[in-house]
Order: sequence, then structure tokens, then C-alpha cells
Amino acid sequence: MKLRALLRSSAALWTAPVWGGIVAFYFFYALHFEDSYEEVTGGPLWAAQQVAIALNYFYAFAYGITLGLATWEGGRLKQDRVWDLAPSRARWRVAGQALAPAVGAGWAILLLPVLMRLVETRLLPTPAAVLPLVMGMGIVCAYAVVGSVLGHIAPRAIAAPVGAAATYYMINKSSAYSDPLWPRHLSGQLDTSVAFGEHYSPATVLLPFLVAAAVAAAVAAWWSRGPRRLPLRLLATAAALATLVLSARTASGWGIADGPVSAGHAPVRCAGEAPRVCMAETGGAVERLDGVRSEVVESLEKLEVAGVDVTVPSTVTDGQLYRPSTRPRSTTSIWWLPLTAQAEAAGADGRIAGIRYAVLLSSVTFPCSFPTTITSDAPTAWIINRDAALLWAAYVVDAQDPYLRWRTDEYAQFANGPEVLAKVRERAEKGRALPTAAQRTAWFEQEKAKACRQMPKQPAGGHAATGSQGADS
Repeated sequence: MKLRALLRSSAALWTAPVWGGIVAFYFFYALHFEDSYEEVTGGPLWAAQQVAIALNYFYAFAYGITLGLATWEGGRLKQDRVWDLAPSRARWRVAGQALAPAVGAGWAILLLPVLMRLVETRLLPTPAAVLPLVMGMGIVCAYAVVGSVLGHIAPRAIAAPVGAAATYYMINKSSAYSDPLWPRHLSGQLDTSVAFGEHYSPATVLLPFLVAAAVAAAVAAWWSRGPRRLPLRLLATAAALATLVLSARTASGWGIADGPVSAGHAPVRCAGEAPRVCMAETGGAVERLDGVRSEVVESLEKLEVAGVDVTVPSTVTDGQLYRPSTRPRSTTSIWWLPLTAQAEAAGADGRIAGIRYAVLLSSVTFPCSFPTTITSDAPTAWIINRDAALLWAAYVVDAQDPYLRWRTDEYAQFANGPEVLAKVRERAEKGRALPTAAQRTAWFEQEKAKACRQMPKQPAGGHAATGSQGADS
């Protein structure tokens, strides 16, 4: 059958205004419901993340439409008695030709939002970025096979809409499973999101496709004709069950919305040496790289002049490159700071207080460990000394405003929060008022030592932050 005649006779063509309109509505409304166009295109921009966001709304819809259209076409083949009219033609070739428009519709539902999103964000995808799209297109083919067989064994007027609605509901419902977990990861609608700089690991996209393909192959085997039908059917069924069991066992070890991803792939742009400062190239603020490095270097120099014992790192890297849960911890030689996030909040004068604040927290170390969180019943003596020393250092690098905002928020849990803040400010002003640099430095060291002496002993197994307040915090 010629392509034009095939399209004219296919349900995919005369239903195109419906599913095409739904795709357009979801793209222009749902995908921009939370984020405006300016926020989407302003960064950070990462092709794999944008592809995943665009596809999230359309997996279930694509599978449902494909199965419904394939069911209709399968029923038409049976109704028109195609197999009796052309007994010599291979069944898979006839079915493949008839199902091509249904598969094309499913592919279009997945491709259109991805293409529109990439055009909108002006991103070029890498092969790894389009892995979920390839997975979805493969699963669409599997649903076409299942739909065609369904159309041969059930009335198409009933089976097509019911099958499409059931598929859509089943795929969407899979994201609500918590016990067992594997349906969330094997349904073909990826439960795991990717952050900036991440790609889906091969297993995350491969297992859903293998399950769908194995089931489709088993269904096709039971529909096939030939002298060795029974062995083929048994073999295909056994293979499908084995694939499902092994895939479910693997996916059950993944967490909720926590399938395997590979991180740290975003390109960076660096400037200077000792420290070498690197920012995400497509993070949305890389044009401020020189200004960011100036803030880092200037803050380190001011702390050194003030007598603070600072170990200058060899590299200061953008925390935007990893999500917090996968980001490497800062070391004395490599700091991970929120460079892009803070650069985007630069003041009218171009200064970036958040960068100076992050450098402060990474530079000032203590000879003891402090709790990572403060509870409302915690003793405040050590808190006052520790925070007074940090506030004094914050004034050195002109980062007192963000530091005081942070402490004010934490002190709000104390019944005497304003009183604690007033004491911290009073002690910091006392240190700043000392006449000589040597006296101010000595006061700073004494304040740190006093905070450690007054720090209650940590219970066994207690969580504490060591040394620096940390870029990680």
C-alpha cells in the first residue's frame, strides 16, 4: 500500500487534531505552569534535564494513544480479512505496514514536546540526553504490537478506547506505588528526575524497554502462525517472565524517585590559578566568572591580612554541577561553593555578597566539632562565642548582612533569640574595636578556643560538623 493511501485510511490521521491539540496544550500550559518562559530560558540549562522534563507529561499519553490506534488497526485487518486475501504475505510485514501510522503518532507525541523544548531553550542534545526519548519510542513499538493483537481478539470499537484509557491510567498510577517499588521504575514513565549535569544511567532506561519488549514478543508469539507455534510460544513466555522477574528484582533496590543516574557531566569554564575558579558553562551566570573569582581572591586576601589562618584551595568549583546529595565534599584543596546560585543574586554594584559569605564559611575553621543543627534546647554559651568569631570574620570580608540573616533565622527557635543575637553582635563589636591588628587576631583565636571549651561533649554516634562551617552547609 502506498504511503498516502496508508495514511488516509489510518485512524492516526483523523485523530491527529485531537492528540496533537492535547500535546500543544500540555506543552504550552502544563510545562510552563510553574516556571515562566523567562525562568525556563534563563538557566541553568542542561539538555538531559530539559528532555526529561518535556517527556514527563507525555509517556502515558503516547503509550495509550499508540495502543488504542494499534488496536483499531488490528481490528480493521481482521474485519477486512486481510490474512485470507493475502495468505502468502508474511504476517509481520502486513502488520508492520498497517501499524506504522500508529507508531508514528506515538513517536510524534514524544518527539514534538522534546523538539519544542530544545528550540525554546536553544540547546543541542547529546546522545546521552535523548536516551529517555529513545526508550519511549522503543516502548511505543511494543504497545503497538500488543494493541494489534488485542484488536484481533476483541471488538475494536470497545477494545481501542478501553485499552487506551486503561494504559494511560495504569502508567500514571504506577508513580504512586511504594510497595512494591518496581512498577514505578519499569512502567516506561521514568520515576527518576535528572538534575543539572546528570544523565540517566543505562539501567534506568534499559530495564523498562526490556520488560515492554519481552511482553510484546510473548504476545506476538501467541498470535503467530506456523508449524512450531507451541515451542515458540513457551520460549517467548518464559523469556518474558524471566525478564520481568530479573528487572523487578533489580528495580526493587532503587528508592522512590531514585533510580541510577550519572552525575558531573556539565561543561565548566575556569579562570585564574591558585585558586582556579570554575563555573557551570550553561548555568546561567558564567558571564560573571571573572567577577566571581575576584570576590573569592579578595575575600581570601582580606582574611589573611586580618590574621585568619586560611589555607588557599587550588580549585574553587561550582556547586551547581552536582545536586547536594551527590556532590563531593569540600577538601582543603578543592572547595565546592554555590557560585552560580550566588552570582545570579549579584547586587546593583556587581558585588556578590553570597560568594564572600561562602568563602567565609569555608575559610574559618575551629579546633573542635559542632553539631550540624541547633535545637531549641541547646545551651547557648558556645553558640555565642562561635558566632561572634564568625561575625567578626564576616565583617572582614563584608559578608555580615547574609551572615546575620542566617543567624537571625536560626535564633528564632530560641525563646531568647533576640537576646542571643544581641550578645553575639556585642562580642563581635568588642573584637572589632580593639586598637591593633594583633589584638584583634588574638581575640578571634581566643573566641574560637572558648567556643570549643564550652561545647558540650557529643554523645556516641552524634552528628557533628568538623572544622569549617563548610561550603557544603
